[in-house]
Amino acid sequence: MDLYTSNALDISEVTTKNYSTSFSMGVWLLRNKYRPAIYAIYGFVRFADEIVDTFHEQDKRSLLEAFRKDAFEAIEKQMSPNPILHSFQWAVNHYRIDHALIEAFLKSMYMDLYKKTFTQAEYQEYIYGSAEVVGLMCLRVFYHGDDAGYERLVPPARKLGEAFQKVNFLRDLKADFDERGRVYFPNVEYESFSDKEKKEIEADLRADFAASLPGIRDLKRDVRLGVYLAYCYYHELLRKIESVSSQEMTSTRFSVSTGKKLRLLAVCWFRHTFNLF
Repeated sequence: MDLYTSNALDISEVTTKNYSTSFSMGVWLLRNKYRPAIYAIYGFVRFADEIVDTFHEQDKRSLLEAFRKDAFEAIEKQMSPNPILHSFQWAVNHYRIDHALIEAFLKSMYMDLYKKTFTQAEYQEYIYGSAEVVGLMCLRVFYHGDDAGYERLVPPARKLGEAFQKVNFLRDLKADFDERGRVYFPNVEYESFSDKEKKEIEADLRADFAASLPGIRDLKRDVRLGVYLAYCYYHELLRKIESVSSQEMTSTRFSVSTGKKLRLLAVCWFRHTFNLF
């Protein structure tokens, strides 16, 4: 690997660590050979998300269109002066990540520019593009050169991404509405969000988590612990959310303390080591 690419990948790693300690902990548990590409994927999706969610004084559509154009140009030319895009193109080209996954992700980012409420079909399309495809990009890295292994794990990987995103929707319910006027859940009114609606969403989430767990068990051992830790972290977030009422949901943002994350790490390591999950 040339110095420029190595430096670009280092920048994606720093970006990941700056934005998400939880994700960084999961990546740290992967074998070394997988980490650079996963950092590169995270850097790409994080920058796109920043454009649509934080640059309020800018023309977000123009910025996102330029970001998309530059990304595919980087993939085609196998280089970019933007280190985040350069590291991403390296991952896409080296691991042969399907361009359709990238297009689906960017389509969901475009939806964030104009969608405030979602139909059931739009909700599912958004979740696929914003979360499921990111998991599939990572899965392609894990199963580079093993198409059969990749295809076998696509369904549970999608369910895991779906579960993660729905937890994020619940956790960020207040911020999404207060800051962006947005409610992702179909047929849900923020001001009248009820315990019944909350329990229905939680039951749906429980089913997603259950459907994803066999796929995690089936992962190769050199990536399984990192993915299982992410599963346990989001499962803990769901447990905390389930412990409060719908009214409390609209005034609280949930998180997992550093101490709890370390305890989860210890539990996950034990279960992974002795195949107890």
